[in-house]
This record gives sequence, C-alpha cells and structure tokens, in this order.
Amino acid sequence: MALLRQVLSLNLKAATSEPSPLLNNYGGWLTSIRNASKKSGGSTRNKKSRPKGKFRGIKKVDGELVTQGTILARQLGLDFLPGLNVGIGRDRTLYAKYHGRVVMTTEKVDPNWDHKTVKRFKGLIQEDEGAPIYKTYFHILTEVQKNNFKLIDQI
Repeated sequence: MALLRQVLSLNLKAATSEPSPLLNNYGGWLTSIRNASKKSGGSTRNKKSRPKGKFRGIKKVDGELVTQGTILARQLGLDFLPGLNVGIGRDRTLYAKYHGRVVMTTEKVDPNWDHKTVKRFKGLIQEDEGAPIYKTYFHILTEVQKNNFKLIDQI
C-alpha cells in the first residue's frame, strides 16, 4: 500500500513538472479521429426516379408531307383512328402507307351498340345515348386535290 502511494505521488509530481506527450499546445488531449471507410447510402433497389417517357402523341400534323412508313401518332388507346392510306400497328401506332399529305378530320361515329365490346365500354363511350360521338381520323392524300368540294354540313 505504501509502495502504491509512492508511485502515485511520483507520477503526480512528474505530471505537474513536465507536460504530457498526450496533450497538445492548447492543453487538450490528442485524440485520433477515425473516419468511415464507406459512405452510408440507401439501398439501390429503392430508386425514386420516374420511368422513362413513352413519347406518345401526334407526330405529324395536318398539312405535312410524309413518306411511306412515317409514324403519324403513337397512342395508348384508340384516340385517333386510321383513315384513307393509313395503317395501324400492334401497339395502335398510326403510320402512312403511301407518300402524301396528312389530313386530320373529325367525323361522327355510329357504333354498333349490340357489339359485346361496345356494350362493355358503353358508359365510357357515351353518357347520353342520344348524343353524337366524334372521333379524329388520320388520312393520307397521295395526289394534289382540286378545290371543288361542296360544303354539305357544318358543325
């Protein structure tokens, strides 16, 4: 016990007389700071980015000259219908079958109300059974048209 008191008193005297190597110039203790070796990041499965756009919509408008195979419109449903010299793809893409000028028309449609698909979507197609249904058609005119049309009906 006496030996322990002597060691402690000697260490206390030595500590007061000369500075400890663990103290810096400002009297604070030197400590080593350990940084993380890897960044903490979230999981790569939980991406919050939006999916790539499908670029749907009208590609060629009324009056434009197009070549054969040009895409006129990309669509998810049947917003636009194929008309004269226009084809429709598996994904309902409208394309030109021949060279010519694009003409868009809005025409009255009279669907077959007894067809099973029309019956299924009757509420979406027409709320009032007496109201007319209008659809937009794409046509390709292959040769120059003369201006000899007669106005039959005006909307």
